[in-house]
Order: sequence, then structure tokens, then C-alpha cells
Amino acid sequence: MDYTDAAGLQAYADELRSAFMKMQGEARTLHQQARAIQVTETSRDGLVSATVGVRGDLIRLDLDPRIFRRPDARGLADTITETLRRASAKAADAVVELFEPLAPAEQVRAQLDGDLDAMMGHLADQMAGKRPRHGEQT
Repeated sequence: MDYTDAAGLQAYADELRSAFMKMQGEARTLHQQARAIQVTETSRDGLVSATVGVRGDLIRLDLDPRIFRRPDARGLADTITETLRRASAKAADAVVELFEPLAPAEQVRAQLDGDLDAMMGHLADQMAGKRPRHGEQT
């Protein structure tokens, strides 16, 4: 057994334990803050306003009455869709920012996207020393 690797793994295990203990202490507050995230985005033409929650779920949709001046269902649908996409992206950014003190942004984003390959790859790279651990300088 290579003792350098064992020492590195022990240090990483200690770091994970410390991070876990920190997260455990802050979990309830962070969970409440994350659940409270709401983002409102307005379309470029100012006629559509969408508010989404932390998972990008639609909470409120406001349509300016001026939309009826241009009866273009496809254009309206595209405007709503684009506005919702931008609001959802901003909500995800807010979650990443909220958890940044505890986990690397790429890891949080991979979790939000449900990208198991990226999450496992990130962890494997850290354990192999290919990436600095969270908070560690390169």
C-alpha cells in the first residue's frame, strides 16, 4: 500500500467529515433559504413576466394587456417559454450561489441537472488529486 495515497485519502476523508458536520449544522437554514428562492423575469418586450420557484416551477405568469394588439399565438408562446427559461436559469444560479460556501459550483450544478456522471467524475478527480478540493487553492 502506498502510504502517500493513504495519507491523502485520510486527509480527504477528514475534510469530507468536516464539511458534512458543517452542512449538518447549516442544513435547516440553507434548506429554508433554498425553498424560498423565487425569481421573476420579464420578457425583452416587457409584455410577459414570469415568477418561478427554486426548481424552475411556474409560480406566477403576468401578461400585459398590450399582447392582444399583436394576435400572434406562436410568438407569445415563444416569448413565454424564453422568459421561463431565463427565470429558471437565474433560480438555479441562486441555488448554486447559496450552496457555494459548502460545495463547488460545478458539483451543485451537476446535482441540480441530475448529471450523475459529472458528479461522480468530479469526485473521482478530487480523490485522484486532479482537481483541488473545495476551498483549496491551486
